[in-house]
Amino acid sequence: MFTGLSAFPLTPLRDDRLDLGAFGRIVAMLAGSGVDSITALGSTGSYAYLDRDERQRVVGAAVEAAGGTPVIAGIGALRTSHAIAFARDAVDAGAHAVLLAPLSYQALTDDDVYGFYADVLEHLSVPLVVYDNPGTTHFTFTDALYGRIAALPGVASIKIPGLPAGVTAEQRVAQIRDVVPEHVTIGISGDAFAARALNGGCDAWYSVIAGTLPAPALRITRAAQAGERDQAEAESARLQPIWDLFAAHGSNRVVAAIAEELGLAHPGSLPLPLRGLDEEGRMRVREALAELDLR
Repeated sequence: MFTGLSAFPLTPLRDDRLDLGAFGRIVAMLAGSGVDSITALGSTGSYAYLDRDERQRVVGAAVEAAGGTPVIAGIGALRTSHAIAFARDAVDAGAHAVLLAPLSYQALTDDDVYGFYADVLEHLSVPLVVYDNPGTTHFTFTDALYGRIAALPGVASIKIPGLPAGVTAEQRVAQIRDVVPEHVTIGISGDAFAARALNGGCDAWYSVIAGTLPAPALRITRAAQAGERDQAEAESARLQPIWDLFAAHGSNRVVAAIAEELGLAHPGSLPLPLRGLDEEGRMRVREALAELDLR
């Protein structure tokens, strides 16, 4: 569950309400594709925009549609008590693990974040993935904090952001591996970095694009797992038009546009006030899908 490819699907909305029918079809498609796990309510799944009832309904729908594919559920929240409640709901809905990010409004200290994870883990009966996403949470983990949190009982994996400049994937993985227990896997996010990170020793890819287009993400992952480093890099390079769109517009807006173009979600699938891409951006998405033969 914490190695290989984890697909992060969109949580599509219609008229600003959950479209669980479309969501279930997306999850079933992912399960049928052979991804190793499905993570509902990641950033791609717009968890921060959903209330408690909506989140529980999404996790339940994911578990039902995923069949035998493990489901990880995002439980990120501003308040510890809310994250604990979301965790209980996710487990009750059948989630096999949870993904936790330290959202912030007031700036958080390292001790705040360590305490957050420790308190949630005390109430948790399934494994936890630490979610480091400074672009959305506005909190940056240090390697020392990785080590402190990873030593807590119940932590199974760390989802790290894209690779920093001037450091190879092998170096970055070694730096983290030096401070976390051996049983805790290291997973990359930031899809454009995935091939390099998997080739460099990351155990997992927590993937945005796999939640809508699993086939090309699986080709990258399986090539890297087989030691076919050049093939993994070539498959990633082929997706450069998608990576460029992510960099220009943000992955959520691009993935929503892709899902809408492919008929997986209705127009306006993001939660308001997010408006999605303008017509120029959508045209670039159509061109990329046609160029890559992904329609």
